[in-house]
Amino acid sequence: MRLVSWNVNGLRACEGKGFSDVFRQLDADFFCLQETKMQPGQLDLQFPGYESYWNSAEKKGYSGTAVFTRHKPLAVTYGIGIDEHDHEGRVVTLEMDDFFLVTCYTPNSQDELRRLDYRMQWEDAFQAYLQQLDARKPVILCGDLNVAHEEIDIKNPKTNRRNAGFTDEERAKFTQLLSKGFTDTFRWKYPEQVTYSWWSYRFQARQKNAGWRIDYFVVSDRLRERVADAKILTDIMGSDHCPVVLEMEED
Repeated sequence: MRLVSWNVNGLRACEGKGFSDVFRQLDADFFCLQETKMQPGQLDLQFPGYESYWNSAEKKGYSGTAVFTRHKPLAVTYGIGIDEHDHEGRVVTLEMDDFFLVTCYTPNSQDELRRLDYRMQWEDAFQAYLQQLDARKPVILCGDLNVAHEEIDIKNPKTNRRNAGFTDEERAKFTQLLSKGFTDTFRWKYPEQVTYSWWSYRFQARQKNAGWRIDYFVVSDRLRERVADAKILTDIMGSDHCPVVLEMEED
């Protein structure tokens, strides 16, 4: 089973840069998107054999998530069931027979960390949501989680120490999530590999590979032994992020 996650940084723009070709090339069972930046009906994007589920932000041109799936879910939910967190289109959850698939676009703490306090509230609420799901059946979480967890996950850790996505507070929340029975699949498979999934559009960051690893597949610990591979597809363009992939053995 192949799952793909990609922050497309505006799906309409990404489609103009070859999104549909990448979609077909990757041939995923589940293809999850973050930062779609669109409302329903703004782009007619359909692929034979797939159903899609969309969660758009109320604010136009902002945030938004979606999932394309070859496998019909038992149920689909949007958001995490808490009003203050559910206006920005950040979460889609598919309940499958033997797992939950959650795609998430975590709020950015923003310049001068002006949204860090909100981010901390989000983290606590989202982790509680994941734990509720995990109590029922295992969880596969993917998306742009807007944190580089360890120094190995960022090109310039010292100079970014107090920047959004690499604060001690955000990193500690990710550590906390893992301590609650979850595994960062890429780091579990490749403990010492340096690979990034996002590069700023400034300073030729991508050409210099001055990046951050902020896009993840995280699974319930009891799914860990089924993880066949975890990949970061740095050669795929179209966004300031690249796709990340999880290959799972069938149960």
